[in-house]
Amino acid sequence: MLKRLSLFLLIITISLGSVSAKNDSIVVEKKHNPKRATLYSAVLPGLGQAYNKKYWKIPIVYAGIGTIFYFANTNGNEYRTYRDAFDYKSGTKTNVNEATKELANKYSSENLITIRDYYRRNMELSWIIMALWYGINIIDATVDAHFFEYDISDDLTLKVEPMIQTNYAYWEMGTGDGYGYGNGYGYGNNYGVSLKFKF
Repeated sequence: MLKRLSLFLLIITISLGSVSAKNDSIVVEKKHNPKRATLYSAVLPGLGQAYNKKYWKIPIVYAGIGTIFYFANTNGNEYRTYRDAFDYKSGTKTNVNEATKELANKYSSENLITIRDYYRRNMELSWIIMALWYGINIIDATVDAHFFEYDISDDLTLKVEPMIQTNYAYWEMGTGDGYGYGNGYGYGNNYGVSLKFKF
C-alpha cells in the first residue's frame, strides 16, 4: 500500500513539474504555411481549406466532387450498356442481359455507335472536369494560405476630391538691348482631381 501511494505521489509530482515547465517556456507562434495547405489539399480535398480555417468551402468542394462523380458514373454506365448492345448486334459478344438485347434490336448499328460515342465522350469529359476540380481545390487552398495573414483593416482608404491649384509666376520679357516689354507677375489656375491613398 505504501509503495502504491509513493508511486502515485511520484507520478503527480512529475506531472505537476511538467505543467509548470510548460507555463515557463517561451511560446513560439507558428507561421501559416502555404506549402502545408497545398499538401493537405492534395492528399485529401478540403483538408487544405480546413487548415486555412475556411470551413464553409469544404461542402462546396465535396458537392462538386459528388456531382461530377455522379455524371461520370452515369455516363460510364450508359456507355457500357450501348457498347455491349453494339457488340451483341455485331456478333462479338453473345452473353448480354435482356435490356441490352432490346437496345440492340431497337437501334441500327450506326445509331448504336453514335450513342455509344456520345456517352463515352461525356464520361471522359466528366473525368477531365473532375481533375480540373481537384486542381482548383489545391489552388484555392494555396492562395488562401498565402493571404491568411494579410491585413485588411479600416485604415485602407481612397479619397477622391476635386482640386483647384493656383500657380503664381514671375517673368521677364525683353530683347536684351534694353528696350524690353516689361516685367510682371501673373497667376493661373489648374483644375483636376486629387486622389489620396491611406495605407
